[in-house]
Amino acid sequence: MNVEILVTVLCGLAILVGVAGTVIPVLPGGFLIALSLLAWAIWGRAGATGWVVFGIGLVFVLVGMAASAVLTGRKLREHRIPNRSVGIGLVVGVVGMFVIPVVGLVVGFAVGLLLSEVQRTRNFPVAVRTSIAALKATGLGILVEFGLACLAASTWVIGVWVNVATG
Repeated sequence: MNVEILVTVLCGLAILVGVAGTVIPVLPGGFLIALSLLAWAIWGRAGATGWVVFGIGLVFVLVGMAASAVLTGRKLREHRIPNRSVGIGLVVGVVGMFVIPVVGLVVGFAVGLLLSEVQRTRNFPVAVRTSIAALKATGLGILVEFGLACLAASTWVIGVWVNVATG
């Protein structure tokens, strides 16, 4: 197996992990995708195609990360949900990931968020309403970032096809 094929396979696997990382917060996401695209452009021997793929993919990754942060942050501010509640949700989510396999991260995040909101608002129905709003905002951000990460990955796949067809 030559170096170009090895680099292409490893970059493809890293991009796959990066796409999964946009949905599973404990895995690296957009940063890993961008790094993989750069590695493929440098060591994949794709020439100009590699750099074009890196540029387009990097734009998708950066827009996805920014849109996720902006959309989520705006919705959380709109509902007056403090970062502390989201932080507690994340901590409980990580603990939940080890306690309940597969779904523990999501369940833990939701439970931690709800408990923090109950403590903050001292009103269970209001805490449920704000927690649902936070979950929707987080889900929207994840969905947008995931979609753009998939576009970056698709750009790489097209780049590999073009490189094989022309090279």
